[in-house]
Amino acid sequence: MPTSTSSTRKTRVAAPTGQSSKEISAALITGASSGIGEALAHCFAKDGFNVILVARSADKLKALSLELQNDHQADVQVCPADLARSGAAEKLAAALARKKVHVDVLVNCAGVLEQGEFTALSPAKHQNIIDLNISGLTAMLSAFVPAMATRGSGRVLNVASIAAFQPIPTLASYAASKAYVLSLSESLAEELRGSGVTVTTLCPGITATNMLKKAAGVNDKLGKLPGFLIGDVQEVAEMAFKACMSGDAICVPGAINRAAMIASRGTPKWLVRRIGGLFGRKAI
Repeated sequence: MPTSTSSTRKTRVAAPTGQSSKEISAALITGASSGIGEALAHCFAKDGFNVILVARSADKLKALSLELQNDHQADVQVCPADLARSGAAEKLAAALARKKVHVDVLVNCAGVLEQGEFTALSPAKHQNIIDLNISGLTAMLSAFVPAMATRGSGRVLNVASIAAFQPIPTLASYAASKAYVLSLSESLAEELRGSGVTVTTLCPGITATNMLKKAAGVNDKLGKLPGFLIGDVQEVAEMAFKACMSGDAICVPGAINRAAMIASRGTPKWLVRRIGGLFGRKAI
């Protein structure tokens, strides 16, 4: 059940015609407790949105809620949830509906990364990637996008990765899960074209987040990557926010990442595999 942390102010997203004045419009951000999700929460709050924060850690969300209120005078609701669990998205949607909150912007940033050779990772770790990165994201889309389409307005920002464009050994399940996110998002962007609902996919490269720190703790090679390969989390979030509000289909922050994306889409698959293998074995 969402926990309101302050009275709600009006969002800058226009309310659909005929909407009750008692209803609340908001931007819902999953994976908001750290990293890109946290930075995006600041972007939306700064721009005047009511914000709903979703992640597993209630304590981290409450701390972020206070930051958003102090820094941006934002109105925030904290909704702790484990989106890897079956039915979590539906329960969240039902709880918000009871509070007469409708989601005008859905940001799917919750995700998990497990780095290592496929055969060295436990089945549970592979399944966890699938449950959150794929099943959890899909459930959130199913829970909130139909209402957007009915209202004729809404924005979706799905966080994938530059890894979505090519296979990466030692990140096999993670890269595959992000390829799913990219493919699904591009399909939805076309399905919903002209409906008033836009779908944007963020495909960041290596970004300075807690996820990177955790991966570097397992593989010290990640801690030795040159600085120009590591994106600033705030810059990535700001680019993603602008792309989402503009309705762009794909956002790839960083010139190097954009070049890699373009090259991967115009290069024979066998060569993409070989390059991905070289990167996976040498750099990671």
